[in-house]
Amino acid sequence: MKFYRLFTFVLVGAVLASCDIKNIAPESGTILTSQLQSTTAAEPSRAEASFMGLFTHIGTPIKISSRADDWGLLMNLFSTDVEGADICIPDSGYNWFSVCGELTSRTPTYANPYQRYIIPYNIIGGVNDFLASFPDEVTDPRSINMIAQARALRAYAYYILVQDFQFVTNKEGLAVPIVDKTTPDVTHNPRATVQEVFEKVIFPDLNFAVENLTEERLISGNAQDINVNVAYGLRARANLAYGNFKEAAEDAAAAAEGFTPASIAEVSVPSFMDISEHNWIWGFDNTEDIALKYRYATPSSWLRSFSAWGYAPACQVYSCINILLYAKIPDTDVRKGWWVDENLESPLLKGLKWPGFDDVANADDGGDSKTPYLPYTNVKFGCYTVGTTKNDEDFPLMRVEEMILIQAEGLAKSGNEGDAKKILEDFVSTYRQPGYTCDQSGLSLQDEIWKQRRIELWGEGFGAYDIKRLGKPLVRFHDAATTNFATLHAFNMTADDGWHLLRFSQYETNANYSIVNNTEGSLPKAGQNPDLRDGVTD
Repeated sequence: MKFYRLFTFVLVGAVLASCDIKNIAPESGTILTSQLQSTTAAEPSRAEASFMGLFTHIGTPIKISSRADDWGLLMNLFSTDVEGADICIPDSGYNWFSVCGELTSRTPTYANPYQRYIIPYNIIGGVNDFLASFPDEVTDPRSINMIAQARALRAYAYYILVQDFQFVTNKEGLAVPIVDKTTPDVTHNPRATVQEVFEKVIFPDLNFAVENLTEERLISGNAQDINVNVAYGLRARANLAYGNFKEAAEDAAAAAEGFTPASIAEVSVPSFMDISEHNWIWGFDNTEDIALKYRYATPSSWLRSFSAWGYAPACQVYSCINILLYAKIPDTDVRKGWWVDENLESPLLKGLKWPGFDDVANADDGGDSKTPYLPYTNVKFGCYTVGTTKNDEDFPLMRVEEMILIQAEGLAKSGNEGDAKKILEDFVSTYRQPGYTCDQSGLSLQDEIWKQRRIELWGEGFGAYDIKRLGKPLVRFHDAATTNFATLHAFNMTADDGWHLLRFSQYETNANYSIVNNTEGSLPKAGQNPDLRDGVTD
């Protein structure tokens, strides 16, 4: 696509990005309208087709609206990272996620919060309809497997929603409505508390999944299937968020069974793109057919710096690491190369060439599809081919490395610091930074584990969620000389600022009269709270 066409598209999109959501055509009439066809256990092929349809909400483009920021639940994860402390994107007319960087994503009439609410509830509504198609007693193993997977997916959708709309440490705080077959009136369905959502839906669903799934991938045959490892991993995340630290460590260990981290050699080149990578426990199986629905609305368009059909390379809205965190990565750590330095250099780029150029980082084809990298641009996420126009790279939803770090955090917080340090040292020294040792204890140990999470899981959807569940302040800068955030995005927020929480979209408050919206906090101002520190980037 020529640049002038892209410019017109982006300009129109930038206007739509701040328009009232009434101008956005939803995927269907309401958030509870399923996209699935009725199915029965007696029709396995039809049941499996409907089941597979549940997973399309994770990453299929333009299922809600024809926008470049509509790429399913993966967009939710990207948004929460951009709302955090470690990803910064230039504040230009080409950045569809500027609302997340400046946190105007709390505006109820904006598209971003609307999509981030409707996408998980489309998953929930789809799962509810799918489960309702089965009789009360199911004995067929394949059907039981699909039911268990569907319930795990529903738990994951609620887990995402709870963290967006409430601090998970506030168990009595209002979270989101629970929607199931017992809901008498969806137009008067109040918010359930954090405790109610976890104990009525998330944990029961994940317990069922753990009890009824095996290691076998029955339906898709690859890591998109939710097998027992994924179920344990999702329950480990839920337990960690809910404060069940011993249980979180135990579940994470079970999830990691049979998986090994990517080696230093394997992450010394751009990767994190193929569902068959041996360290992936769960992933979204993107395909060329899926990506071709709208190639600009894909993770490759926004997060991967090697695509020739992407917003990031074409418009120089690359996802960059916060220099405060980058400065804390030792030069001996292979992950330092996951981002280019201030001179646009990284060992991960060795031997790579942009089509028609020798130098990937500085390649500039005149604004058609590639602009030069910015300092600290990520090259962590690779593409199958440098300069691809397919954008069909897969996306990691759960890696064994995360489970190892959950084990370390869970053990440290449940009184077993010795094992926590050993697990952390073994992972980092073997797979990321030879010679690494950890001699911290108490809060310093917990901060060290969080630092490792921030580096290892950068760009995978944990940024703002970790800040909120850990009760940490949002720290993006120390002073004008220590930030690469755009001016309007360079601010810090206290841990208890109510502006961390999303607002319910106007679409939902118009449809559900019992919603009491979040009102705490206020839009942060550029340069506010410069003295805040988070324990990692101090």
